[in-house]
Amino acid sequence: MKFVSSREIRVNPRPVFEAAEGGDEVVLTSRGKPVALLLGVSGEDLEETVRLVRRARAQAAVSRMRKTATQKNLGNMSQEEIGEEVKAARGERAG
Repeated sequence: MKFVSSREIRVNPRPVFEAAEGGDEVVLTSRGKPVALLLGVSGEDLEETVRLVRRARAQAAVSRMRKTATQKNLGNMSQEEIGEEVKAARGERAG
């Protein structure tokens, strides 16, 4: 995995694209923090790759929710309490 700053990709993008085309994952950073992941794809596997990335992100989100529920001992929540937790989480993302 290669880490590249947003400034570096603006100045000299060719090596970044070559690395992605070669199968390497490239992490794009801004101010030293990761902001994007660049994956090489072909026209033939683009949709499948996007679908798999979305599935992996959804699975990671479910894992985080389960971990949080376990840590907060939320296993015995009512439907109303679950709704309130969902509303609070959505508010945090929007804010």
